[in-house]
Amino acid sequence: MNRPDAPPLAAAADNAQGALFAQSASGCAFANLPASFYTHVAPRPLTAPWLAHANPVVAQWLGLDAAALQSPEFLALCAGSGRLPGVEPLASVYSGHQFGVWAGQLGDGRAHLLGDIQGPQGRWEIQLKGSGRTPYSRMGDGWAVLRSSVREYLASQAMSGLGIPTTHALALVASADPVIRETPETAAVVTRVAPSFIRFGHFEHWARSATEQAALLDHVIAQGFQDCRVGPGDRPDRPATACQLLDEVTRRTARLMAQWQLAGFCHGVMNTDNMSILGLTLDYGPYGFMDAFQANHICNHSDTLGRYAWNAQPAVAQWNLTRLAESLMVLGCSVPDLEAALAPFESTFLQAYHAGLARKFGLSDWRPEDAGLGDAWWALLHAQRADFTLAFRRLADVDTDAQSWLDLFTDAQAAQQWLDRYRTRRAQDPHPQAGRQAAMNRVNPLYVLRNHLAQQAIEAAQQGDASGIDHLMDLLQDPFTERPDCAQYARPPAPDIPVVAVSCSS
Repeated sequence: MNRPDAPPLAAAADNAQGALFAQSASGCAFANLPASFYTHVAPRPLTAPWLAHANPVVAQWLGLDAAALQSPEFLALCAGSGRLPGVEPLASVYSGHQFGVWAGQLGDGRAHLLGDIQGPQGRWEIQLKGSGRTPYSRMGDGWAVLRSSVREYLASQAMSGLGIPTTHALALVASADPVIRETPETAAVVTRVAPSFIRFGHFEHWARSATEQAALLDHVIAQGFQDCRVGPGDRPDRPATACQLLDEVTRRTARLMAQWQLAGFCHGVMNTDNMSILGLTLDYGPYGFMDAFQANHICNHSDTLGRYAWNAQPAVAQWNLTRLAESLMVLGCSVPDLEAALAPFESTFLQAYHAGLARKFGLSDWRPEDAGLGDAWWALLHAQRADFTLAFRRLADVDTDAQSWLDLFTDAQAAQQWLDRYRTRRAQDPHPQAGRQAAMNRVNPLYVLRNHLAQQAIEAAQQGDASGIDHLMDLLQDPFTERPDCAQYARPPAPDIPVVAVSCSS
């Protein structure tokens, strides 16, 4: 949609105290934790905001219809001047390791938790990101710029469409308020939703306080991990419960890493404070979907040592889980019990990775001898710098159009050698040939959020035109189905398109 003349929001803000969510607002469960966990602080409302986009799918999860998304009350809520009924916004404190180094106290430096909504799809926390300073801003201005906000908004849709666990974005609101980064930019706020925004860093913050750590554990168990509780609710065995939770978080995180790797997704800043206790993809900053494959691809140009390169992500996740485990020792968990809870990471990751790669190859199962085929695949893509997404997608068509797949490689002979090996393996597979192509196309996307596509949408939005965002949101909702009029969105960036550099400031 194009930017309209924005009306004053004073009256809308008053009405937004409860009009939209009068029946579904359910307080704020996080605020039931001790006061040491957060600070009540109001967002800084945007001046003359305009709704760049609202996500109708996420809105339905919250019980909102199309008319509600166009209301002044909705705009006020997402711009920072509205409130959920009976809830005072808050920012939470946490700590964490950043680039492998203990960073001490961190927190929601530019995010405000508005409260909880009980919708048709369950309970959701509503959070504004980029909505002004908090006590945890560490000298920052607390605002986000339109550039980074568009990237986060689109990324959550891209991951959701791929079936990868993620936080979700409800709305993107922009304004002409100036924000200074490397250059002058304008402000924006993303309204995002998740069952919980709790991170590994929340537990790290209370690693030396048994009382607060026990309160946090009880809260997390009650909000989504009831199966991990050991003992009765009024007298839980907290060390055993904490180890059960760690075991479950370990398995969720391992499966998430497998999905990232198989999508060619690089997070870019896998600090412990950016790791979700629910196993969701959290905090989209300098992320990227690979174009030309490089196993050691670094998407964050602030990551000078390559700590968060694509091929390092599973090991970093395991390292982060170990830091989480260490924080649970204050509850009385023994080292052997914590090590046992961490132990499933490798087997869970490999099981998910191998099963996923088998599906992407069109194989009915994964056999131990397939490890060589898989290693040769990555080596081929790396040596040839082949396009990650198209290499998988066109593999489904090699029986009818092998040349299109071979065209992705500069050394056709090397590619043909791998293809011959693949065909030999596939001939041994019981998967019905008739349905193989369709099955592969259901797991190998044609469209991903390439950086140059996001940049095009950003540049249009900076001129007040959000139609590019709207088109990408629609396309990424189903990235597997080919659309004849969207061929340009499936292509790698042309050689003359500048590489989009993303950093921690993104």
